[in-house]
Amino acid sequence: MTLPCPSGPEWALDWEALCDALPELRALEDCPQDPRHHAEGNVGIHTRMVLEELLALPAWRELTPQARELTFWGAALHDLAKPQCTRLDANGRVTSRGHPRRGALLARRLLWERGVPFAAREQICALVLHHMLPGFLLERPDSERLAVKACLEVPARLLALVAEADCRGREAADRDGMLERVALYRAFCREQGLWAGEPELGSGLDRYRYLCQGDPRGTRRYDDTWGEVVLLSGLPGAGKDRWASEHASDRPVVSLDALRRSLGIAPSANQGPILQAARELALGHLRAERPFVWNATNLDRQRRRALVELFAGYRARVRVVYVEAPASRLWTQNRAREHAVPEPILRRYLERWEVPQPHEAHAVDYVTPE
Repeated sequence: MTLPCPSGPEWALDWEALCDALPELRALEDCPQDPRHHAEGNVGIHTRMVLEELLALPAWRELTPQARELTFWGAALHDLAKPQCTRLDANGRVTSRGHPRRGALLARRLLWERGVPFAAREQICALVLHHMLPGFLLERPDSERLAVKACLEVPARLLALVAEADCRGREAADRDGMLERVALYRAFCREQGLWAGEPELGSGLDRYRYLCQGDPRGTRRYDDTWGEVVLLSGLPGAGKDRWASEHASDRPVVSLDALRRSLGIAPSANQGPILQAARELALGHLRAERPFVWNATNLDRQRRRALVELFAGYRARVRVVYVEAPASRLWTQNRAREHAVPEPILRRYLERWEVPQPHEAHAVDYVTPE
């Protein structure tokens, strides 16, 4: 699937054609917003205004066609999850807490099902996930580290454009103040060396200690690690077992699927005993300073973080290897497996599917169809 995007000389938005390309956008027109921050009306009205403002920005028009397309779709999908997240709080105010993260999860599944290439899809998802960051970054005590992490996922200049259009595409008393915050985000990224591209963070160990363990940026420490643990990640049927057999056949593998079968526990049952057994096997390898592979889906960032911290705590370097298959092939491969994951469970995996990001471990590799 190609992502339709307006082009010159008219730079005109066709909202109906956009909704035809992604019908999920129509649900935005039925979702209310707090009039204090969005006096323009519902989420559909706001999204159309955001896109019209984006199309009018000279900086957006000057981008390459590919960058324009990514930014356009990041803006189109930035509030995709508001219908799922919108609630009335105790004071009767309309809120949509958590919609950036939920929106990134929804966008990933929708774009994957439509065959959008991996690299483009993940940058669009990063724009959705971080679209509020420029407006609130400088209030955070860890603003530098947050900006660096976001920069590793999507260029700062593209994120700033989505955030600016998001501010311009609404009617609110704080609109000008939010635009000033976006301008400060641009200045901050330039000062931190993030505007032109990814910053130099040193070795994988230095990078991990800065991004995940709180070391000051630029700190160089003695490498006291003894070896590497591979943490596999990917949907069931994506090809993780094949990767392990082809690239790590000399290492022991801690496989949650294998443990599940040996203990006779169904994928739909309580997985606590499986995780405990896997942890005990991993601890044996870590104490012996023996490289190994942890083979499981590891789809949510919180679970990966706990595992990476465990392995790194035993002075291992952690390399995350993410394996992906196209939607059509994944369903076929899963059905063909000797121990296929039931499709309802696989669909639940899709609801919490977070692709590993470059800042999560000492190294992150991607094995994708591209």
